[in-house]
Amino acid sequence: MVSLSDFQQIGVGLVGFGLFFLLFGILLYFDSVLMAFGNLLFLSGLVFIIGFRRTFTFFFQRSKLKGTSFFFGGLIVVLMRWPILGMLLEGYGFISLFWSFFPVAFGFFGSLANIPLLSQLLRNMGDSGSMV
Repeated sequence: MVSLSDFQQIGVGLVGFGLFFLLFGILLYFDSVLMAFGNLLFLSGLVFIIGFRRTFTFFFQRSKLKGTSFFFGGLIVVLMRWPILGMLLEGYGFISLFWSFFPVAFGFFGSLANIPLLSQLLRNMGDSGSMV
């Protein structure tokens, strides 16, 4: 098990609440206040988890400047109360920033099928012959 410092535990909580408020804001027909609050909580949690300097160097690498500009531009547009356009810009920026991380995440989710109980459950769900 990975041990986290107190600041990192606070950061995990902030990221979790940020994602909750983002999803809740989307469910409530793109409520701009909830989405802006979720964005700010998510970014502050990221700073708590990996530190200010590493967050800054991640976002402002030369190869990631396009994604960073779209992500922060979308954040500003959400703060200006245009949530749909802001989330589209943020989504493109997020995909552009974390494009290299997606194969790692998909590999991790693919390795979940190697867990004995989970693989048996997935096999049983796949073998269901009902058409309904």
